[in-house]
Amino acid sequence: MPTSALAFAEMASDTGFMLSRIQFAANISFHILFPTINIALCWILVFFKLKFNQTGDDAWLRVYRFWVRIFALTFAIGVVSGITMSFQFGTNWPGYMETVGNIAGPLLGYEVMTAFFLEASFLSIMLFGMDRVSNRVHTLATLLVAIGTSLSAFWILALDSWMQTPAGFEMIDGVAHVTSWYEVIFNPSMPYRLMHMVLASGLTAAFLIAGISAYRLLKGDQKSSVKYALNFAVLLGAVLIPLQIFVGDLHGLNTFKHQPAKVAAMEGVWQTNSGVPLLLFALPDENARVNHFELKVPNLASIILTHEVNGEIKGLNEFVDEHPPVAPVFFSFRIMIGIGLLMFALSWLASFKFVYKKQYPNWLLKATVAMTFSGWLATLAGWYVTEIGRQPYLVTGVLKTRDAATTIAPENIAMSLTLYLVIYAFLLIAYIRTLFVMANRAVNLEAINPSMVHMAEQNAQAAEQATTPSTKGVHV
Repeated sequence: MPTSALAFAEMASDTGFMLSRIQFAANISFHILFPTINIALCWILVFFKLKFNQTGDDAWLRVYRFWVRIFALTFAIGVVSGITMSFQFGTNWPGYMETVGNIAGPLLGYEVMTAFFLEASFLSIMLFGMDRVSNRVHTLATLLVAIGTSLSAFWILALDSWMQTPAGFEMIDGVAHVTSWYEVIFNPSMPYRLMHMVLASGLTAAFLIAGISAYRLLKGDQKSSVKYALNFAVLLGAVLIPLQIFVGDLHGLNTFKHQPAKVAAMEGVWQTNSGVPLLLFALPDENARVNHFELKVPNLASIILTHEVNGEIKGLNEFVDEHPPVAPVFFSFRIMIGIGLLMFALSWLASFKFVYKKQYPNWLLKATVAMTFSGWLATLAGWYVTEIGRQPYLVTGVLKTRDAATTIAPENIAMSLTLYLVIYAFLLIAYIRTLFVMANRAVNLEAINPSMVHMAEQNAQAAEQATTPSTKGVHV
């Protein structure tokens, strides 16, 4: 083959490889937004329903009915985007299934059999059966959907964790074969990643509920159901964020042990050293293999990762050609931490105002609205750290990303990528707009069976709606 033709083929291969990576990144970035809400939201719906069953307060039922609609919308988009993403294993990454299909295939199948079928079977009862089945059956259906959603997360995170820290297999003729399903599923990083993701989902759902509820209060919707939802959400956020910090630390220690190159990129450490500072900010230069404009806290990285002032951290120079791109991992990690700190401050301040002041100032409600989708941003940043930090491997130490890529012409990938981006942008804008339209029309959407509401309460609600909210704040 002539040199020019060979160079053109290599360039086309590189282009196709990068386009495939961008396409899968766009797909997973869009898809993960919706399970991140619903993993926790379904359990929150169980709580709302149980509170109604326990107290008989119809305000809790109104909270349930409003948020179950959002759950349904989120579930639908998550399922559709998940199906298109799975097709890419065959179209864009054929080497993945050829090499580790004996492990990935069954785990994905377990998710369908144990989780998706359970969700699909009882979702219709949960959404449409409130007036058609007994309250006990409806509550059970809600619980089973929540269990199904959690099982789905379990199997997907088991597979992703195995790709990060593979165990329980052997390679025969270049193909992975299972030697222990227990070790495959409960691989070294799986428990930490599962806990971290579940808590991230809880925070995402909590801030979504808080933001939408605060928006409704600012619009003058003074019903008890709105205040119940807001109070619950801010308290949930205040409880979960310290737990997430603790679990995140454990997850980081696990990553430090099993994926030191990823941690070196997260911390911007080039040279193996002791007493490593924590970089609050820097500009990593991968060509010169140094950082510029460092703002650092002495020894703190070593203290966090080794629990010793002079603990040693391996630098990126120990992993030449075997470490991830530094800048995306470095900055994504700091974005995740920064948003987490904002969530901590807002949830604890709002909880203080609720518990001790019984009032939310308008400025705090507006700040809460601004943080409505903060969980999305933190989760995306965290997943970029996780997935980019695994590079150059698709399965750590087993399969490099480039070796799994397709040979499809770059033009075809570019066409499908463009369609994905256009459709996903439209769906994302439509989804966010729909949430606020639903909030604006909440009075009509929350209408429930008159037999379940006392006439006196209906009159009280009408009076509450006519009340103009205070310009200083909202009493809870």
